[in-house]
Amino acid sequence: MGKTTKKSKPGPLKRSDGDPKPGARSKATTRRLRMYRDAGKPVRNRKGRVIEGAEYQKWTAPGTVARVEPNRKWFGNTRVVTQQALQTFQEEMGKVKADPYRVVMKRSKLPVSLLQEKAKHVRSHVLETERFDHTFGRHSRRKRPTLKFGDVAELAADVEEREENYTSEADRDLHRDVSGERAEAQEFIFQKGQSKRIWGELYKVVDASDVVVQVLDARDPVGTRSKKIEQYLAKEKAHKHLIFVLNKCDLCPTWATRRWVAVLSAEHPTLAFHASLKNTFGKGALISLLRQFSKLHPEKKQVSVGFIGYPNVGKSSVINALRAKKVCNVAPIAGETKVWQYITLMRRIFLIDCPGVVYPSGDSETDIVLKGVVRIENIQNPEDHIQAVLERVKAEYIHKTYGVERWSDAIDFLEQVARKTGRLLKGGEPDVSQVARMVLNDWQRGKLPYFTLPPKEAGAADDG
Repeated sequence: MGKTTKKSKPGPLKRSDGDPKPGARSKATTRRLRMYRDAGKPVRNRKGRVIEGAEYQKWTAPGTVARVEPNRKWFGNTRVVTQQALQTFQEEMGKVKADPYRVVMKRSKLPVSLLQEKAKHVRSHVLETERFDHTFGRHSRRKRPTLKFGDVAELAADVEEREENYTSEADRDLHRDVSGERAEAQEFIFQKGQSKRIWGELYKVVDASDVVVQVLDARDPVGTRSKKIEQYLAKEKAHKHLIFVLNKCDLCPTWATRRWVAVLSAEHPTLAFHASLKNTFGKGALISLLRQFSKLHPEKKQVSVGFIGYPNVGKSSVINALRAKKVCNVAPIAGETKVWQYITLMRRIFLIDCPGVVYPSGDSETDIVLKGVVRIENIQNPEDHIQAVLERVKAEYIHKTYGVERWSDAIDFLEQVARKTGRLLKGGEPDVSQVARMVLNDWQRGKLPYFTLPPKEAGAADDG
């Protein structure tokens, strides 16, 4: 039997009772197939020449004036704003952006390009500086070199003036003899939290989060804060929300925590928090704030909240406190969290734990140790950092903790503590290195009370 050449018209597939079959063509598919059949191919003769073009392949005879039919809809749907309304909108938008507790719910349909400052979008008018025919072509003009001096006398006067003002200290090209002493290379452990892998984990968390929570140590909020990340979020990720959480607020007085919350709240929403599975403080306020942020994004099925901050500030502990059970590994030492991980808090709220990142701030080795960035057992000379601990902690708290009343320097203090605790080497020599590690561990775990004074309370006495 020969094959039939009859073409069936494309249409929706139906059953005998008139209802469409499962998986039948939709109306849009039917219209598209009919367009392919009726208007998709040109009409050709036996020799293959096009007699009549397709619907969208036709042409006009040479010399024909083609024009588009005018329509009044071209001039409709236009938006006109007066200068006063534009200025009012500019002022109100500036107030909202300056207030950390106000959020723009709906983007304006006004031309936003007109709201920006003109100085940020100034275009260089090249043709006003130099004409096109003077730069290119046969009539181009050669540029004259820019000379600072008109004659040799002016050049000589400038040389004499520079010779009088010359100082060898400011000369970078001057070769200096090296005396043989160089600054000691920094130990590798003091570069923890600064690798490309850690920074890659941080940017993964920032990109995947709708709300970024920066966890700060309540004892030193400024020292554990990252201005670089805040500037990056404000410039590159302006649509993301940033909040501060002052963790470990139980290790400093209430008045200091209250003052720090007031100071930081002027820039971003700030909450005080105490991470604990049984006695948590600030859990209800933080969950309520996260629910408000989730309501700001009703178009999203879920909202991701990323926790970032210095090592050992308690990011994983805050997540465990919110879940009221251990879902993240925690430890009182730095570097417990290695990679980022997702944790479900509610049906629409997910939490993201991030490894601790050390931001470049020019801190010394002692500052890095006291911030809890490195593990104490890996430090080669822990006794070098004890003097800073004795300067920051009150003598009465040191006496209550170790029973030492007076000391001349850090080594004398460590020797007295070693004799009191029985940490001696062969021959009765005090084990200074081991005692120094013990003191630094007590510092990191909060056994030695200490906190930084808020800005407005700088003149007051340190109660820690």
